[in-house]
Amino acid sequence: MTVAEGGAFLEYHEPNITSILTLISFFLFLAIAEWASDKILRAGLIGQIVVGLIYGVPVGNILAIEWQETFLALGYIGLILIIFEGGLTIRLDLLRQNFVLSVVAALLGVLTPIALSFALLYAGFGHGAIESFIVGTALCSTSLGTTFVVINSASKDVDFSQTRVGTVLISAAILDDVCGLVLVSVIHQLRGLADGDGSLGWIIGRPILASGLMAVLTPLVAKFMLGPVFRRFVEAKFARFKHLSNILLMVLVLSAILAISAYAGASVLFGSFLAGTVLSSLPSRHPEGPFVVTSRKHGEESPDRTPTFLHTFEKYILDVQHYVLQPLFFASIGFSVPFLNMWTGEMVWKGIVFSILMMCGKLVVGICIPAWDLITSGQSMHSIDKPTVAKWAPATLLGTAMVARGEIGLLIIQIGLNETPYLTEKAFIIGIWAIVLNTIIGPISIGIFLRKFGARIANDPRWGTQGKNQTPDGDSALVSSNDLPRVLSNAQHPRDGER
Repeated sequence: MTVAEGGAFLEYHEPNITSILTLISFFLFLAIAEWASDKILRAGLIGQIVVGLIYGVPVGNILAIEWQETFLALGYIGLILIIFEGGLTIRLDLLRQNFVLSVVAALLGVLTPIALSFALLYAGFGHGAIESFIVGTALCSTSLGTTFVVINSASKDVDFSQTRVGTVLISAAILDDVCGLVLVSVIHQLRGLADGDGSLGWIIGRPILASGLMAVLTPLVAKFMLGPVFRRFVEAKFARFKHLSNILLMVLVLSAILAISAYAGASVLFGSFLAGTVLSSLPSRHPEGPFVVTSRKHGEESPDRTPTFLHTFEKYILDVQHYVLQPLFFASIGFSVPFLNMWTGEMVWKGIVFSILMMCGKLVVGICIPAWDLITSGQSMHSIDKPTVAKWAPATLLGTAMVARGEIGLLIIQIGLNETPYLTEKAFIIGIWAIVLNTIIGPISIGIFLRKFGARIANDPRWGTQGKNQTPDGDSALVSSNDLPRVLSNAQHPRDGER
């Protein structure tokens, strides 16, 4: 299409049949690949990445470049919505209870890959220090979008985001990505440093300061300002307009926090998660509150009740996200993989060795769970009882689920290649090998593992699904009559029969 003379409008031309059939085949194969990959590997996203490889620049270049760029942008919106949904669904009570453990797990997941990258690339393969740091930073991330997709699709019977280990996993993955994206902000500015522009302290300090302030101030503003104002002046009116009120507030809050994140120098992905948590914290928990409902139908049909924000997301956004935007996101990962350049002998063996090392760098995070059990239970290493040994199932889940690097890893390493003078093509391809293999092996391993041990993890009294008034040790407190409607609402899986 072309712009009309004078730029007044875009000339409309009917797409040719080749373009139409190409787009139809692309979306058809995305759906077929997702189904087949899910059946065979328990990880549908792998098939979508492969379709992206074939239709994108790396292999076939079947799609026009402008289409690939458009799909990349749409896929990124899909990623934002995946993480936004995670913020809406995460158990804030479990997040608070396990914050220290999540921070420890995240730090281990960040520092270990960077240290191993220096050990192999700098000391072993002779690459530069900054080069090794850039690759290590790319591999310190955890694919947050992949994490949400895998744990949500791993079982139709269990919502692992409602388990204690699932909450620790999501929290640690978010913190890993925040650290990675803070570091990518540093990497992004290294070109200016190389040219003699800018201050090193401000280059490093701005993204760290912005992310830290957002992490601290957003919950405080939601708790002490937005929440009280919403519950006192706004909440009662939502029962009149129901989904319409919800969707307008969701778009407003999400857009505002995304803009704040971007202009402050933090990550918009981190902002999308914060937006979800802000919305989930706004409604009143009083049993007479309009958002305290037992189902979406209850909220829609009762004149003094309204569906929750999650109900609205599921009714109007979830299908588009799942069937259109999410496949485009994983296909766009395939667009970004330099597939044909990866197959020289040197790149293959170095890439595989580095991939194994980077896999170990995330698997080691699982040690946090048995270590936490030892610390909190006061046991010695010589008195580990049988229940403690059983915690290796959730420990394995935590470590394995953090293996996938995905979109954040690709983003960081491509910024290092394209926007700094420090990263060579060899180090870039070695890093790509590790990102791609870990993004494939991680979801496959999780799918197989949860199929065998998922029920055991969900039923674990300490690390499995926790009641709203259940302590981290698995003890249940009495539920007061004031909390009963809230417990009933949370006990019902929001997607059961509500789609």
